[in-house]
This record gives sequence, structure tokens and C-alpha cells, in this order.
Amino acid sequence: MEGLLMYLLSVLTMGGVFAILTLGLNVQWGFTGLFNAGIAGFFAIGAYASALLTSPDAPGLLGQVTLPVPAGLAAAALLSGFVAYFVGKLCLGLRGDYLAIATIGIAEIFRLVLKNEIWATNGARGISQIPKPFEHLPLPYSQLAFLGLILVIVGVIYVGMELAARSPWGRVMRAIRENDQAAQAAGKDVTRFRLQAFVLGAMIMGLGGAMQAHAFKFIGPEATEPLIAIFLVWVMLIAGGSGNNRGAILGAIAVWAIWSGTELITGKLIPEWQIRASYARVFLIGLFLQIMLQKFPQGLIPERPPKLPEAEPD
Repeated sequence: MEGLLMYLLSVLTMGGVFAILTLGLNVQWGFTGLFNAGIAGFFAIGAYASALLTSPDAPGLLGQVTLPVPAGLAAAALLSGFVAYFVGKLCLGLRGDYLAIATIGIAEIFRLVLKNEIWATNGARGISQIPKPFEHLPLPYSQLAFLGLILVIVGVIYVGMELAARSPWGRVMRAIRENDQAAQAAGKDVTRFRLQAFVLGAMIMGLGGAMQAHAFKFIGPEATEPLIAIFLVWVMLIAGGSGNNRGAILGAIAVWAIWSGTELITGKLIPEWQIRASYARVFLIGLFLQIMLQKFPQGLIPERPPKLPEAEPD
């Protein structure tokens, strides 16, 4: 029974981490229509930034400081936003598939730099001994407390994005998504608003990366593989409902639960088939997405534009 409880807590914890990533993508794609295929890059920047700043001193690693975890989380978000500003300046003039190609290329550059610059990130061996909040508590209370922290962060981001979506800023973002030329003709600085959404989404993604590093107490290059840090996040947003923050959260938890469940299923296969388990899991996720989109073409919770304020009577 205790093993089942710890498994459920683990699934919910990682579901919450991916909910943060999906909310970040929802700012960019769901609200503004920016096709960012470079999620893994900002995820990696946030994860490594917080790990380097909060881990105990280790020879050969960049930083050599041990800051509190909240400082590491703040640094992860700020550094991700800082990098996203310059990436956005370079890429946001591109449209659609060109933007996707550019962002995934930049993300791969970030990932390979982090993997190969051993003097800064310990290379393929990764960074261990990352502090985890509440780890001094006995199990399962430490896991429950950490899950509570993630839920608080998800809740704060959700409330903030709901308020933003209902504000004039959110209405401009949807106008740009639907017809950027019409928005520009109405006097809106389309490039500036797109840059704001790109930076904000990247900051949230960096925070999600930092939370995963603290959850596992380790970060290495394999955690930023495109299959996990790009493909799954896009599936979560599409399945949950693009443009809807509640859908983004639901999609993250549901898809991660299925992904974790497929690991249990493939673990029961005969040894000859277990080496193909990763391909089987991708197939099962793809099959789930196809079935789900047949029944819910706009996701589990479709977008519902907020009501416009009623005009005051003359």
C-alpha cells in the first residue's frame, strides 16, 4: 500500500512539473500562436541554472555557490527569460514552420553545449546532490510537502495567466494569433507583444526545468531529450486544450499518467520486446492522441474566449 502511495505521489509530482511546462507553452502557442519547438532548451537552462546555484560546491563546476532553493528557482526563470529575449529578437520575425525549425535548432545548440562543456556542467555525468525542498522530512511527508509546493506554483501561474487572458493584454494576444495583420492595422506593435509572450513562456518553462531538477535531485543531458521535453509537452497541450489553462494542466497530468502507466506495461513484456519498449510507449501515446482527438478535436477542455466587458448604457 505504501508503494502504491509513493507511486501516485510521484506521478502527481511529475504531472505538476509538466503542467508548469505546458502552461508556459500555452502562453506562446495557445494565446499568441507562436510555434516554439525549442522547449527543451529553456527547460535545460532553468534546470542547470538552479542546480548549479543551489548544489554543494563541486570541483570543476561553474558557480561554486550554494544559494537557497527559492533563489535558484528565481534565477532559473530570469536566466531563461534573458536568453529567450535574444532568441526572440532573432527568430520572431519568422513565421510558422520556419519559427519551429529555428527554435528547435537553437534548443539543440543549448542542449549540446550543456552536454559537452564538462568544466561548467559536468557533461554527460550530470549534476547530483541537488537539494530538494522538505527532504529532511520522513517519507511520505517529504513527498507530500514537495507536491504541495508544486501545486502552489501551478496555482499561482494559473491564476496569473487567467487574469492576463481576461485583460486587454490577453485580448491583444488572441487578436495577434487570429490575424496579426489586422492587429497591426489596429495600431498594435505585434513584434513587441510576441516577444513578451515568448519571454514569459520561456521563464515558466525554465521554472519547470528547475523544479524537475530538484524533484530528482539530479539533472543530466538525458532529461532534456526532445522526446520528453518537446514531444510530450506538445501532446499534453493539444490533448488538454490549447488556449485553455485548465486544459493545459489536465492534459499534462493525464498524459503523464498514461506515459508512466505504459512504463509499467512495457516492463512486463518478454526480454526481447523490452528493448523496444521506448518505441512502444511512443506508439501508445500517439494512439491515445489520435483516439482522443477523434472524440475531442479541440482537446479535453476547449478554449472559451473570456466575455467582453459589457458596454455602459448611455
